[in-house]
Amino acid sequence: MEQTFLLLTPPFTQLNTPYPATAYLKGFLNTQGVPAHQADLGIDVILKLFSRPTLRRLFDNLLAAEAELSENSYRIVELRDEYVHTIDPVIRFLQNKNPTLAYSICDQSYLPEASRFADLEDLDWAFGSMGIHDKARHLATLYLEDLSDLITEAVDPHFGFSRYAERLGRTATHFDDLHAALLAPDTLITSLLCEALEGYIQQYRPTVVCLTVPFPGNLYGALTCGKYLKQHYPAIKVVMGGGYANTELRSLAEPRLFDYVDFVCLDDGEAPLLSIIDHLTGNRPASQLKRVYTRTDGKVIYNNGAKERDVPQRETGTPDYRDLRLTDYLSVIEIVNPMHRLWSDGRWNKLTLAHGCYWGKCSFCDITLDYIKRYEPMTATLLCDRIEEIIEQTGQHGFHFVDEAAPPALMRDLAIEILRRKLTVVWWTNIRFEKSFTSDLCRLLKASGCIAVSGGLEVASDRLLERMKKGVTVAQVAKVADNFTQAGIMVHAYLMYGFPTQTAQETIDSLEMVRQLFQAGIVQSGFWHRFAMTSHSPVGLHPAEFDVMRLGPDRGPFADNDLDHDDPLGGPHEQFSEGLRKSLFNYMHGVCFDFPLKKWFPFKVPPTTIPPTYIQNSLRHEADSQPRANAIVVWLGSEPSVSIIEVQQGRRITEMAELVFFDKKNEWALETTLAWGEWLETIIPRLRIGQDDVLSFESLKAGFEAAGLGDFNAFLKSETWRELRENGLLVV
Repeated sequence: MEQTFLLLTPPFTQLNTPYPATAYLKGFLNTQGVPAHQADLGIDVILKLFSRPTLRRLFDNLLAAEAELSENSYRIVELRDEYVHTIDPVIRFLQNKNPTLAYSICDQSYLPEASRFADLEDLDWAFGSMGIHDKARHLATLYLEDLSDLITEAVDPHFGFSRYAERLGRTATHFDDLHAALLAPDTLITSLLCEALEGYIQQYRPTVVCLTVPFPGNLYGALTCGKYLKQHYPAIKVVMGGGYANTELRSLAEPRLFDYVDFVCLDDGEAPLLSIIDHLTGNRPASQLKRVYTRTDGKVIYNNGAKERDVPQRETGTPDYRDLRLTDYLSVIEIVNPMHRLWSDGRWNKLTLAHGCYWGKCSFCDITLDYIKRYEPMTATLLCDRIEEIIEQTGQHGFHFVDEAAPPALMRDLAIEILRRKLTVVWWTNIRFEKSFTSDLCRLLKASGCIAVSGGLEVASDRLLERMKKGVTVAQVAKVADNFTQAGIMVHAYLMYGFPTQTAQETIDSLEMVRQLFQAGIVQSGFWHRFAMTSHSPVGLHPAEFDVMRLGPDRGPFADNDLDHDDPLGGPHEQFSEGLRKSLFNYMHGVCFDFPLKKWFPFKVPPTTIPPTYIQNSLRHEADSQPRANAIVVWLGSEPSVSIIEVQQGRRITEMAELVFFDKKNEWALETTLAWGEWLETIIPRLRIGQDDVLSFESLKAGFEAAGLGDFNAFLKSETWRELRENGLLVV
């Protein structure tokens, strides 16, 4: 019997774009000729919830129940007619289907307002730099957040725009709380979820439903789907996988989970799904499945007897975004910071440059797991093939490369291939702050469409960075961030506090480093994360080596990932949370740089030991000027028109070459010796990115000297070379 797959993302991940796991798997199943469909139940539920009929039903139920409400929720209920009247136009506006509503929203007479608008006057300074549509989207986002506050308080405490019942899934060593919640009566949210699920069952008639669970905030929604399927469609097989299973369920022994699913897959899903297809068609016993948990005679069995290897990345196929409601997602602006908003604003096609992490050493990271440790890069040619195919599918040119850390060499090759094919793409990705990201490489990435990068600065302390095995220093991060910023690429820094042995002094010093980075304008966005010890990281596996002690939780039959620990040498980490958040929020908006650090905290903190010009001094450090012999030389400008001019020097008239270049904004001229000018006229076309092979720096040098033009090093020190470098000659 042929199997038909329905690939589902349960609530909730993002409002603005689909999580890519189902698109990846659908693309792979296409290569195998397996019928597959997909849906994002998260956006389905959001659109059903934030609609006129559902809001009216919600308010009617609250009035009938005479529920006790907070002052803020009471205000929203009293304004229920205004919310019911405005909700559908606002949703269409956030879907970019009703753009003229921006004018009504911005005059602040259209939307009802509750507590989320209380601090709006404090943000007036930000609106000056925002267009009317951005301002309206921010106001509409606050409007939705007000309704979310009501829903969380009075309807379903598990609700959140990017997570659902996250508390039940996080650090759930035992299944009891989840099981009890799943046995409770349906809420409004779960009713809407099951309605959406039923619609897809009727539409596609699947024999197998796959539930991807990337985060703890998707687990309850996934199991709610499993519960519904087991009750109403017991013949449908239910498969669960994704990031949550890969990190938290590696020692699974809880049989009750299989009341809701039939199979739980670990790590990349392609090979396990193929083994499940064979099993369901009677061609493979359960013991020969690949990385799949099942329940047999009431016991959880881990089946991994398959002989097949994982599917190479080059054979997984192009992610397929068909079936997804791509025009129905909501572009919201929670924070007006241009870089920070990328996570919630705009529809991004998600793609991966390489499987795993090429660095794979960070002591806080799950480097023992397959999704990190197995590094397998793609080729630039294949990536661009997939980019072109996805653009054809979706009609959208924005890409978020979701690598753990994109490899610099592959980013270079990808940028060159994008430029060679003359593709119009806008893209951003995650990086390590490698010294490989020179000024020239950053300019090349910008030319190919890169608008932003995010990377882990973490603790902004060289001692702790070394202990983390990050392989970078704060000074190096500053220089690389400056290279990106000077190229016009925005930089987001992931920041961490509470790493083992981090003292209060180091926390304050890290904050001072961050303050200087933002004041220098070389980092535009950031986010502080509290260090979490996980069972698959070097810190979790060997806590004594990092001077911490594991305290719990007790091992149970269900999840195992986040670990409680004691840090006797570290500072009072939890006390710094709010002060770090508030200071960073202000720095991201370009204010309060002169605010004393101690003022951010309601307790005494030590003065910083970081010199006030530390970052500025770091930026003055010049990188090695001599390029690598195997570096590639690229010319981003136009081909010049060359003429011979006569230049009088005293009584002597000398013939010189004048090269005139036209770029998108200006024209400029370069005067040089006649011999150099004639050589440049022939060599510059070869340096432009086209169909021919690129030229290495060593080849350029050899060609210069073979032409009898003298010492190449003298050319590198000349004004001619300097002008070319400033105007688009890159060595990468």
